[in-house]
Amino acid sequence: MAASYKKLFKLMIDREMKSKELAALAGISPATIAKMKKDGATISSDVLVKICTALNCDINDIFEVIPDTLDNK
Repeated sequence: MAASYKKLFKLMIDREMKSKELAALAGISPATIAKMKKDGATISSDVLVKICTALNCDINDIFEVIPDTLDNK
């Protein structure tokens, strides 16, 4: 299974928010947000909670688990 943060970036677009703004608001590094742009990136739950608190949203609004594909059956 892989983590996807596409929902977070869509939410940021909807709110017209830049990565740098989110980093400052959530008290996290811009490098962490850049890391999240890669599907499967491992991000601590503390960081996810900070982002949710900053955006006043639920974890389901920013994060999704993508099941592995079973191509080689």
